[in-house]
Amino acid sequence: MPTPTPTPDAAAAPAPRIPREIWVLVAAAFVIALGFGLITPVLPQYAQSFGVGATASSIVVSTFAFFRLTFAPVGGRLISRLGERPVYLTGLLIVAASTGATAFAHSYWQLVLYRGLGGIGSTMFTVSAVALIVRLAPPAIRGRVSSAYGSAFLLGGIGGPVVGGLLGNLGLRVPFLVYAVALVAAAALVGGLIRPHALRPAADAPVRPLFTVREALRDNAYRAALGSSFANGWANFGVRNAILPLLAAAVIGKEPWVAGMALAVFAAGNAVGLTFSGRLSDRRGRRPFIIGGLLISGTATLVTGWAGNLPVLVAVSVIAGLGAGTLNPAQQASLADVVGNDRNGGRALATVQMAADLGSITGPILAGVLVDRGSFALAFGATGAITLLAVLPWLRARETARLAR
Repeated sequence: MPTPTPTPDAAAAPAPRIPREIWVLVAAAFVIALGFGLITPVLPQYAQSFGVGATASSIVVSTFAFFRLTFAPVGGRLISRLGERPVYLTGLLIVAASTGATAFAHSYWQLVLYRGLGGIGSTMFTVSAVALIVRLAPPAIRGRVSSAYGSAFLLGGIGGPVVGGLLGNLGLRVPFLVYAVALVAAAALVGGLIRPHALRPAADAPVRPLFTVREALRDNAYRAALGSSFANGWANFGVRNAILPLLAAAVIGKEPWVAGMALAVFAAGNAVGLTFSGRLSDRRGRRPFIIGGLLISGTATLVTGWAGNLPVLVAVSVIAGLGAGTLNPAQQASLADVVGNDRNGGRALATVQMAADLGSITGPILAGVLVDRGSFALAFGATGAITLLAVLPWLRARETARLAR
C-alpha cells in the first residue's frame, strides 16, 4: 500500500496549535509517570520481601492489570454518562488511595489486594485521558499530540525509576508514599486548570453519535491495533515491569538502583522514538512506524534474557525502548483516525485498553512460570516472539492517515 503524502494545500497550511487542555493533560502525565516510575523498580522486590517467588511476585503486577481489564467496560460507560473530566479525576484519587495503602501492607495478600484495587482508578484516568485527546486533538497533528503526551510519560519514566531505586535504599515502602502524593498533585493540576465548561460542547452542537465496538471491529486497522496493544501490554507494561527487575537483581546486583537504571534507559530509548514517530506518522502514515516499532522492540526483548552484565542489559533496554517509542504514537494516532473527532468512541477505545491489560495480565504470569521452571532467557524469548507476531495483522491493515479529518 503506498504511503500517503500531503496535498500541496495541506503542506502549505500552518499546523494548528495543540489546545491548552491537552497541554494540561501532558503536564499531569509527566507527574503520573514520574510517580509510577518510583515504584516500578521496587515493586517486585517488595513482593518478594513477603517470602514469595518470581511467579507470585509477577501476580502483583498482573492483578493491577486484571482490575484494569475488568473495569474497562464500566469506565467507557462512565465516560459516556459523566464526561471525561470527573472520571479522570476520580481515577487519579482512587489510585492515590490504593498506592498509599500498599505502602502499609502487612502480608502478601494485602499487597495483592491494595495494588489490584488501584487498577480500577488507573483504567478510569487512562481511558478518559485518551478519549479527551481523541476529541480535542486537531486531525492534522494527531501524531504530534500523541507524541507530546507519550513524551511526558516517558520523561517521567526516565527520572522515576532512578529516583525510585534510590528511594528504595531508604526502604521499599517509601516510593509508594511518594507516588501517592504525586497522584494527588496531578489531580489538583487537572482539576484546577481544566474547568468543566471548557469541555462542554456548544449549546447548538449536534450530539456526537456513538461509535460502537462492533463498528470498530469491521476496520482491519482497529483489529490490528488490538493485537499490537495486547503484545505491547504483555512485553512493555507487564513482563518488563515484573521480570526485568528480577533479572537485574539475580544477574547483576540486588541494589534497587540497578533495576531502576535498566527501566530508566528503556524509557530514554522510548523518548527518542517518540521525538520523530509522532510527527513523521502525520506526514508518512502510521503503518511504517507501527510495524518498525514492533520489529525493533520484539527483537530487543527476545535477546534481553541473555544479558549477563549491566552494559548489555542497558543496550538492549535502550533498543527495546526505541522500538516501543516508535510504535506508540503512531498506534494511538491510528486509533484516533479510526474513531474521529465527531464520534463518541469511549467504548471502542476502552476495548483497546482492555487488550493491552489482558497482555499485562497474561505476560507476567507466564513469564514468571518460565523463570521459575526454566530461565530468564526463555521468559524474554517468549515475550519477544509475541511482540513479533503482532506485526502480521498490520501487514494487511489499511493506512488510516488517509482518513484523518
